Amino acid sequence: MDLFTYVLNGLLVETGDIICTSNEEGEILPGQFWRLLGRLVPGPVDHVAVYVGPGGRCVEVGGRGVVIFEVEGGTWRAERMVKQRAMLADRFYGVAYPLQGRGLSRAEEAVIRVGVAGYCLAQVGKPYNLNFLDSDTEAAFYCSQLPYKAYIRHGIDLNTGQGVPNLPGTAKIVFPQEIWSGCAHVLYCPDGASCQPR
Repeated sequence: MDLFTYVLNGLLVETGDIICTSNEEGEILPGQFWRLLGRLVPGPVDHVAVYVGPGGRCVEVGGRGVVIFEVEGGTWRAERMVKQRAMLADRFYGVAYPLQGRGLSRAEEAVIRVGVAGYCLAQVGKPYNLNFLDSDTEAAFYCSQLPYKAYIRHGIDLNTGQGVPNLPGTAKIVFPQEIWSGCAHVLYCPDGASCQPR
């Protein structure tokens, strides 16, 4: 598999990077379901997808399980992707870069990126995991569990606990917000202002 880059809403993504979104108001009933689910998730990041390439090709987990979808024209438009994405109605929040700042060589990064993309693509068709406490299973996935499982194979643990409340019994849950908070990331600024990595 090759490595790919893409510019999404003005932000650079490379194979294996994680697209972060936030649920927004939706008129369609399934969109309202995901918005409600997003309110139960701590922090502004409610959902994640993995960029694999080429073009705008991504892998995510939604109501139909693990699917491939395409972001066309370099602009996140949830309403245009709704059929591909099991009725998810979300807005682009930013990009998390799990490999940034880890002191890896470009060759080491490439091996991990290809491995992450290959793992995610191999899971396409698997069902949605409703048991958020079982982040170790590979029989079914929820959105943030997929990149967690893809990266843990390379010694990178995205279940950091950062940015989420420390509630008893939730340590096994991999929240989208902790992926955002635990990785270098860039916030999307729709007004064109300069957003810096956090």
